[in-house]
Amino acid sequence: MTTKTLNGAEIVLKALADQGVEVIFGYPGGAVLPIYDALFQQNQIRHILVRQEGGAVHAAEGYARSTGKVGVVLVTSGPGATNAVTGLTDALMDSIPIICLTGQVPTHLIGNDAFQECDTTGITRPCTKHNYLVKDVEDLSKVMHEAFHVARSGRPGPVVIDLPKDVCMAQGTYQAPEKINLDKYQPRLKGDQNQIKAAIELMANAKKPVFYCGGGVINSGPAASQLLTDFVRTTGYPCTLTLMGLGAFPASDKQFLGMLGMHGTYEANMSMHDCDVMIAVGSRFDDRITGRLDAFAPNAKKIHIDIDPSSINKNVRVDIPIIGDVGHILEDMIKIWKSTQATPDKAALKAWWNQIEEWRKKDSLKFDTTSELIKPQYAISRLYKHSKGRDTFITTEVGQHQMWAAQHFGFDKPNHWMTSGGLGTMGYGLPAAMGVQVAHPDALVVDISGEASFLMNMQELSTIAQYNLPVKVFILNNFYMGMVRQWQELLHGSRYSESYMESLPDFVKLADTFGMVGLRATKPGEVDDLIKEMLEIDRPVIADVQVDPKENCFPMIPSGAAHNEMLLGPDDKAEKPVSEEGMVLV
Repeated sequence: MTTKTLNGAEIVLKALADQGVEVIFGYPGGAVLPIYDALFQQNQIRHILVRQEGGAVHAAEGYARSTGKVGVVLVTSGPGATNAVTGLTDALMDSIPIICLTGQVPTHLIGNDAFQECDTTGITRPCTKHNYLVKDVEDLSKVMHEAFHVARSGRPGPVVIDLPKDVCMAQGTYQAPEKINLDKYQPRLKGDQNQIKAAIELMANAKKPVFYCGGGVINSGPAASQLLTDFVRTTGYPCTLTLMGLGAFPASDKQFLGMLGMHGTYEANMSMHDCDVMIAVGSRFDDRITGRLDAFAPNAKKIHIDIDPSSINKNVRVDIPIIGDVGHILEDMIKIWKSTQATPDKAALKAWWNQIEEWRKKDSLKFDTTSELIKPQYAISRLYKHSKGRDTFITTEVGQHQMWAAQHFGFDKPNHWMTSGGLGTMGYGLPAAMGVQVAHPDALVVDISGEASFLMNMQELSTIAQYNLPVKVFILNNFYMGMVRQWQELLHGSRYSESYMESLPDFVKLADTFGMVGLRATKPGEVDDLIKEMLEIDRPVIADVQVDPKENCFPMIPSGAAHNEMLLGPDDKAEKPVSEEGMVLV
């Protein structure tokens, strides 16, 4: 039977179940009480009660990013919806598939400034891939199924469905997904064969090629990451990844140059600048990658593979655009590479790798190993060592610790690294870790955090405690908003305006108040024991690792500089001061 009469709330839940939804993250309120009542009367879909709606969206992002599924959020009208806006914008910029169900006042009160009313579709239009206001219960099934299609197809993103209370209570007919026509939105998956052939020819004749790959590879699914790995190894070309792309190519592979961009490795950024053919796969030429645009890869022919046509030629002009799904296109590229028996210029490639090895000798990620203070890089490298061999998922907040985690924790598989890239949302990591742990109850989930970012959403400790989620919060505590302090040092004459955290809680005691385990390390010699103990405990842990407050994140492309003009350490900053124009771009 494909049709059934239900009330609107029941239709919503039936549609969620038919879309394969197993868990939703939410917070009740007046406008969504009918949905919560329907939730109470079923046991197919699990509900995770967060402590603030922003945490719900970030948790859904972590869930989506680590599983490849659509994350689902349920919030009430007015402040419930507005609290979700940051998470929705975050998901839009990082291409995370999210369905956000928002309550709304009854249809006859819309526009009357009713209690807990806001123009949700108006507010969320710029920060969603698409949104809906449902005014008729008979439209509800179609909207629900279409929303999932839009969220997960093409370049993924968040979709809001605004649900007036009277629509949720009205009786209507449910339609199964297979009865819904979704032809209106069918993004192109297969790439143009002529463009692919042209790309292969260009690649085969390259003297200094480099793969530049981003989060689009991961969004395409695990098969795309495997195809990328196979293709890179087939060609023998170097590969670099963006912050959002980490894990798409194994970090342990000898062809991996490390992350590129503002805090990327010296060899990755220099290779990008000097290359003659750039193969951009699922990456969007973000400003943190390119540095000064007029000096970005000046001698390179650029191939750009992306499912989103609006990303092509948006920031950087490319020579061969290929629009389509990364997985489909890489599969075709491998076939054509093999069928045409494409052969790289071995002598040129050897010389190129020799040059890259010279850049590698700079050891741009080195740090002081003799300090009596804990260096944050050391703490992360030890965490990486001790967690090897486990199914480890890492989330981060935003700031210095995020960059250190990207630099010093190696990811060999996709979907194991969750961070806020495009929006740079402090407070992302803790609720994201919560969502990851819900999706992977037996895995090791660590939120590598900064103390300032942690304070932004620490109310979610209560959620973690309620559901006994064994999340490990690994706080690199430098008593500052570290990245703000670093910029103030480099750009504003060390005038640390409002960047020092003067009244931090005792994180060990805080853990105790939530029934968690609190650990602390203040010396390098205590770090290993802390990590071992943290990993052995099958409960939530807050680890307060007190690191050098003056440590800066290097290497670094200063704002406004070209991507080959890097600061490799503190001694470089005086020689290469940041321009006034660059200060504007921080």
